[in-house]
Amino acid sequence: MKSQTQKWHGEIPITSQYTAGVAGQIFLAALKERGELLGSRCAPCNQVYVPARQFCERCFAELSERVSVKTSGTLKSFTCCHVDHDGKQLRAPQFWALVQLDGATTLFLHRLLGVTEPAQIKLGSRVELLIKPKTKRAGSILDIEGFRIA
Repeated sequence: MKSQTQKWHGEIPITSQYTAGVAGQIFLAALKERGELLGSRCAPCNQVYVPARQFCERCFAELSERVSVKTSGTLKSFTCCHVDHDGKQLRAPQFWALVQLDGATTLFLHRLLGVTEPAQIKLGSRVELLIKPKTKRAGSILDIEGFRIA
């Protein structure tokens, strides 16, 4: 006998707050106060995670060693968005980049600035991360304006 699943349609209004966690707070504090990008090193796995993490995603070791990484890196991948997070059409497309920052083994996602069409982007390009001036930083990932192709 085939089971029938009943569905009820409706909306559940939910509000929540997201905490960045211990390592995330360390990353955001360094970004806000010093304009520095902090990662976590896992010696057994030879990985440097950026942003900083509390535990290694490969071997689950606790990560206590913090390392500073450069604001420059290599463009590994990108995407072009035509709608915002609510599904509304954007006036102009936004470009987002996955970048391996110099000194990190993981990829970092943020906006790609100054690009209006995909033909302007070449994988493997060098990029530079732009951080807001200290007086405009709030301790958020948005203290980073984005990547600019070098």
